[in-house]
Amino acid sequence: MLISELAEMTGVSTRALRHYEEQELLVPARNSNGYRNYAESDVTRVAQIRTMIAAGIGTSTIRQYLDCARTGEHGTTLELCPRLRAELDSLATRLDARQAELRDTQRHLSGLASRSSSASG
Repeated sequence: MLISELAEMTGVSTRALRHYEEQELLVPARNSNGYRNYAESDVTRVAQIRTMIAAGIGTSTIRQYLDCARTGEHGTTLELCPRLRAELDSLATRLDARQAELRDTQRHLSGLASRSSSASG
């Protein structure tokens, strides 16, 4: 199928599909005229990529572990080898730290807003 057809089937823009190709996440065949020719299996591959991106996994990590992705009736899952487990644990740790920073920033903001309200009243 052509890139426009894959985009329509997956709900992903052609620009995103080209980006996935640049990142070596998708490797379409080429027709004699140079057009990309995607296989039916690429529909599943795009869903796996999107699921991993939505989970906060970067494309360089996805490239390393995309073959660990499995899609079944309950969506996409990952077969966790020790290296992938370590990558995901590291990502979770970074997310926890970022959430703590955001909570701290929110407390500071609330403090400023409450002091501002009491000073003007």
